[in-house]
Amino acid sequence: MAEIISERTCAEIEGDFVVFLIGMPVNKPWKPHKWLPVFLAMPRMLKELARHPESGFLGSTSGGLLIVQYWRSFEHLERYARNQDHLHSPAWVAFNQRMRESREDVGIWQ
Repeated sequence: MAEIISERTCAEIEGDFVVFLIGMPVNKPWKPHKWLPVFLAMPRMLKELARHPESGFLGSTSGGLLIVQYWRSFEHLERYARNQDHLHSPAWVAFNQRMRESREDVGIWQ
């Protein structure tokens, strides 16, 4: 189990970096066919990013349906999000296709 740090801490990093907050509100939990694929996609993406330090992804912290991600720059974040060879772009397309009929079932906020 990880050690608990009881005092305030901060990161030291040279240059700029990006803190990206992303969450998923599940408005209709009785429709798992809508929200479960979204819920399962993020851990796969985070594992992919962890395998590729050159992506600019520095790490993440999760709290249920909220994830805090740390990136070297906005350009690194955007490059990953738009790259069709990685998991995010196809997952985003699939999400939008599933949500065409009803946007109020589940969402993504950033």
